[in-house]
Amino acid sequence: MMQPGVIASLSVYFALMLGIGIYAWRKSTANSSEYLLSGRQLGPAVTALAAGASDMSGWLMLGLPGALYASGLAEAWIAIGLFIGALLNWIIVAPRLREQTESYGNALTIPEFLGNRFNDERHLLRLTASIVIIVFFALYSASGLVAGGKLFQSAFGAEYQTGLWITALVVVAYVVLGGFLAVSLTDFVQGTIMAIALILVPYMAWQGLPDGVTVGATLNAIDPHITSLFAGTTLLGIISTAAWGLGYFGQPHIIVRFMAIRSVKEMPIARNICMAWMAITLGGALLVGLIGRVYAESKGLTVADPETIFILLAGELFAPALVGFLLAAILAAIMSTISAQLLVTGSSLTEDVYRLFVRRNASEKEIVAVGRLSVV
Repeated sequence: MMQPGVIASLSVYFALMLGIGIYAWRKSTANSSEYLLSGRQLGPAVTALAAGASDMSGWLMLGLPGALYASGLAEAWIAIGLFIGALLNWIIVAPRLREQTESYGNALTIPEFLGNRFNDERHLLRLTASIVIIVFFALYSASGLVAGGKLFQSAFGAEYQTGLWITALVVVAYVVLGGFLAVSLTDFVQGTIMAIALILVPYMAWQGLPDGVTVGATLNAIDPHITSLFAGTTLLGIISTAAWGLGYFGQPHIIVRFMAIRSVKEMPIARNICMAWMAITLGGALLVGLIGRVYAESKGLTVADPETIFILLAGELFAPALVGFLLAAILAAIMSTISAQLLVTGSSLTEDVYRLFVRRNASEKEIVAVGRLSVV
């Protein structure tokens, strides 16, 4: 049974997400360019955190700390690879994609851009790319909803189906209402919540260690290799793990953010903000795993599943209202990814299927309505 403080914090979080959806609905949904790409008018800070938060799903708060808890610092190569991949994506892909998607027919989706860029008169490239997005992002979005249901079940003591429906209804509501602007603004807020949570939890865990207990000495006592970046792995293993970062170059829900920034001139500002955010969140996740291991050992706590260490520390160290906020950070990580994927999938259904093959001369009002229906 959830405590009143936890319920209050989660209620505020959900209300804020829905409020942003209503704000975006009134501000930026007049035509397909606004609904699907916010009229290419995003500021650098929103672009930066939207790109970062849409990538970092619940894995950032659960999977990465759990990997560090169980296996030690060698698992940090995932984070290192992601950081390098994201930086190269901002340097190589972002400015070119922003310029070329506008110059090649003002493309609103990645498949449309590819079709325009390579003169795909038979639409085979565009159709193939859109099918890949629609099929696999639908499944990916579904996995995010499952994560939301499981979080409610494991952390809040609620029914799995209840958590599934709450997560789905809130996400779908603000995406349908506000489109790209709502997704980007909620990502900005969710990214901020995630960063605060990943600073607070490891700091409070470190402060909560018993007198005389130090992180380095305790970890070395558990396993002398746990603080080594190279123990228990090989060069091939390091390359394979760090290669996660290569995924950034082809994830539509991330790179579509580059298409929406106001100007290429603002790209370096957005890049610096995003990389600072990634350094904070990835570093915080690593510390949650390592300091969490020390905290659990020093307090004699049983951790059945290392991936729940963030949840365990939140419950141990904070008052119910703050626990609700910290658990909302996990929801934020999950929901930011779902919403971005839903909108990209809906955009492909709308622009790359409906407008291309069903009604080429559809009005802007009709396209926005189809876009909303596609998300649902």
